[in-house]
Amino acid sequence: MNEQTESLSEKLLQRAAPGRVDFEDMVVVPVFAVIVALILGAVAMLATNVDLATIGRSYVALVVGSVGSVNAISETLTAATPLVLASLGMAVGFRAGLFNIGAEGQLLIGGMAAVIVGFSFAGMPTYVHLPLALIAGAVAGGLYAGIAGWLRAATGAHEVISTIMLNLMSYRLVDYILRLPVVQREGRADPISRSVLDSAELPRLLEWIDPNLRLHSGLFVMLVAVFLVYWLLFKTTFGFEFRASGANPEAARYAGMRSGLIIVIVMVFAGAMAGLAGANQTLGVLGRATPGFSAGIGFDAIAVALLGRSHPVGVLMAGLLFGALEAGGRQMQVDAGVSIDLIAIIQALIIVFIAAPLLVRKIFPWGFQKETRAGKE
Repeated sequence: MNEQTESLSEKLLQRAAPGRVDFEDMVVVPVFAVIVALILGAVAMLATNVDLATIGRSYVALVVGSVGSVNAISETLTAATPLVLASLGMAVGFRAGLFNIGAEGQLLIGGMAAVIVGFSFAGMPTYVHLPLALIAGAVAGGLYAGIAGWLRAATGAHEVISTIMLNLMSYRLVDYILRLPVVQREGRADPISRSVLDSAELPRLLEWIDPNLRLHSGLFVMLVAVFLVYWLLFKTTFGFEFRASGANPEAARYAGMRSGLIIVIVMVFAGAMAGLAGANQTLGVLGRATPGFSAGIGFDAIAVALLGRSHPVGVLMAGLLFGALEAGGRQMQVDAGVSIDLIAIIQALIIVFIAAPLLVRKIFPWGFQKETRAGKE
């Protein structure tokens, strides 16, 4: 069983973090994958007796709901921000040869820690309280992911299995914490935390236009994280060791790299990014914690990291796409009456075609000039 898991994760990692990411890998294949997914989404609607006019309205609503107004852009960026943060951690793991699928649990633990710090320390100034809450989220997520890293380094336990177990544990752990008297909101019998203090909230960026616009300064945290992860992976010795360990663990060990330490560091870093994504949600969007407040962001992050080919810039673009699909999907449901489940189908189709680039190349051979020329020569 463990050998099968190892083999499957190695194949997925080859797709998620190719040794040399070129323009075709990071841009052309994902673009064509999205096109095919949208076409097959239309076919799925036809198969469920949706007429062509409604399909046209639904896709127009998808565009309008994602980029057609200030509110649409605000919702797209708000949805994309935690996805990109969590996906950056997964991308680093993929690059290092680790298939971490525990971002959901790490996000929950990080978000919970950020909330606890966020409603504590009344009277603390914002410039201290807010960074402290964000750091608490990152540290908690990192430590939680470090459990799986330590198990892999010390015992060889595969991170796929251990992170699945940690995901399941995180749900119950959050439920338990939300019932504690020091955390649960006064006067409530249901599991809901106290509200984050104003001094720990991520300020909203477009409040001067409309108080209902939800875009917040977590956007800047995300953009800084994209730059830092790019710098870490491609401009530092640590990043080289991460990538070398992922490309060829035996060669990395032969070169003197401490593979066990690398595994733990990478998992902690990935968990810190997921925990920061959780803090982003609780401090910037929700203002409190409830059971399942992650809303599946940690699992969607796997798809975003795959779509972005584990490159920070690619992850940013993929996160914006998925944010647009989420924001536009709600508009599709309102304007055209199409089920929002269609967006999940389109996302799944995108991942199917991203995971099968040879199929995309067969469907659109004219879009890959380099291979065509190589074939002629």
